Amino acid sequence: MENYIIGLGEVLFDCLPDGKKLGGAPANFSYHVSQFGLNGMAVSAIGNDEDGKDIIKELHSHGLAFHLETVSEPTGTVQISLNQNGVPQYDICTGVAYDNIPWTPRIEEIAKHTRAVCFGSLAQRTIVTRQTIQKFLDAMPSLGTLKVFDINLRQSWYSRGVIEESLERCNVLKLNDDEIVLISQLLDLGDVRQPTSEKPLQIVDFENQCRDLISMYDLQMIILTCGAYGSYVISADGVSFKRTPVAKVVDTVGAGDSFTGSFCAAILAGKSIQEAHKIAVEVSTFVCTQHGAMPAYPRELKQRLL
Repeated sequence: MENYIIGLGEVLFDCLPDGKKLGGAPANFSYHVSQFGLNGMAVSAIGNDEDGKDIIKELHSHGLAFHLETVSEPTGTVQISLNQNGVPQYDICTGVAYDNIPWTPRIEEIAKHTRAVCFGSLAQRTIVTRQTIQKFLDAMPSLGTLKVFDINLRQSWYSRGVIEESLERCNVLKLNDDEIVLISQLLDLGDVRQPTSEKPLQIVDFENQCRDLISMYDLQMIILTCGAYGSYVISADGVSFKRTPVAKVVDTVGAGDSFTGSFCAAILAGKSIQEAHKIAVEVSTFVCTQHGAMPAYPRELKQRLL
């Protein structure tokens, strides 16, 4: 068994003020998993264009395994600007390659040998990729696998139907403090107050909604990040909370993906939720001090699962 850890969905170039960098939440997830020596792989699609060729070069340079279908649409790009706090604002191109990831015999074979997968909502804005993601999840081994829905709501590229179908197929939900408010409204889970920089969300503000989601969709856990305030992991066994360490933030691009990837890597390595949560906080804090979504880890971080 290959024991793949798959990031399934968008692979693209983040076009930042200082140039383009390899990105896409699923690809970021795969990279961060692979930093710990696990068998991470990005599964997506690229165009038959220069950006597609450059993405392959970038994946090789990052040491990340991949399976990319080549399609007629152009390779995906996202224009990113950073506000004064280093928080990214996204302008996402449409009609691109990752919108049209086909279901192929090779992708089906990968699914059958996958130990964990992370997928989101953005790549499911089109029926082609949505069906491929659904078939992939259904083809995975039925026991002992992680199916992580890192919801990643972007602009208006999501719907109640996509969210509900994804929740029915996942067993771990990852979202942030803005997204829990939107999802609670979308799924009629009751009011959650809108977080602000002066008053971020606290556990009492959303625990009922999270418990409802766990019960309704038979989830193992919910991971909820609240920016500079902290993060929570809610499961049947209780709630883990970690404050976000103070750090000199360069940009936060990919920080959430690094959190998800390192948390999953730690769980797959046999760490407890508390231990995995601590590692995820350390990794995401480090990523915030670096440029781009895929910085190389220092040795001490790579050894955290030993």
